[in-house]
Amino acid sequence: MGKIKIQKKDVWIDMTPMSDVMTLLLCFFMLTSTFLQPEPVTVNTPSSVSEIKVPENNVLNILVSPKGQIFIGTDNKNDMNAMLQTVTDKFGITLNSTQIKHFREDAMIGAPLNVLGSYLSLDPEKMTEQIQTLGIPTDSIDGGMSEFQEWVKAAREANPDLKVAIKCDATTPYKVVKRMMSELQDMNENRYQLITNLKTAEE
Repeated sequence: MGKIKIQKKDVWIDMTPMSDVMTLLLCFFMLTSTFLQPEPVTVNTPSSVSEIKVPENNVLNILVSPKGQIFIGTDNKNDMNAMLQTVTDKFGITLNSTQIKHFREDAMIGAPLNVLGSYLSLDPEKMTEQIQTLGIPTDSIDGGMSEFQEWVKAAREANPDLKVAIKCDATTPYKVVKRMMSELQDMNENRYQLITNLKTAEE
């Protein structure tokens, strides 16, 4: 008896629906994800049991490095531009178009006013290196407000709805954090959030 030959058939799977789903998922993640702003210095925050999340928008971020350097920034570039305009007008600082462009591209403010112009004149790569050695001073100017307070005041004028969030390193000296908080309290900025890591069960 002869063998019966089974006709071979090609298996064809329509991948169009799958590619449509993948495209939709990709678009969804691209539209809903938020990109983290680069920080001038690396900060390892302490752990806590608080699960309250810091808002993603309208936040004035205050970053304190392990060495006690202070940096300020917001997620809104229009607010940052308004802050720069307010501070430079008050202290008579003139910036050219290149310096203003570098300021807009910078993630956070961290240069003292006396070197702000020269700092913004550097190449972006040099700015990244230089900012790690700088920081906003908390010393009072002629017995008045400090540069740190001036920037916070300018941020509040630019956006009265800003919420203050403080991110400190676990090894930041306590006296630095205390002084910064005292300066905020002197401005009646008594409501702020501390950014920490969630404490794990092992801790």
